[in-house]
Amino acid sequence: MKYLMFVCSDPEPDTDKTDEPDIEVWVAENDAAGRRVRGAVLAPPSAATTVRVRSGELLLTDGPFAETKEVIVGFDLLECADLDEAIAVARAHPMARTGRLEIRPFADFEQ
Repeated sequence: MKYLMFVCSDPEPDTDKTDEPDIEVWVAENDAAGRRVRGAVLAPPSAATTVRVRSGELLLTDGPFAETKEVIVGFDLLECADLDEAIAVARAHPMARTGRLEIRPFADFEQ
């Protein structure tokens, strides 16, 4: 099952640096196991452009859609057997301690 894992910042990170995981190790292990299909770091929110169409008119806004303290800083596309496996993969990600991770399954329109 495919999951999109949003990697987000968090204004209240874990301050315990004991056994802090290494992102390069996490990537290598999950790539080798076939659980990480793709991932990337995003440019900062200031580089965002919000696109809307209203009454046929294109409306562009510089910056993110919403002003928040938390921002999406990257993503990983995961291939996992189920949600429990996706949670285990996310739990081992370094940003689970310094940020937050949102795991969302892809919609299955066949059901």
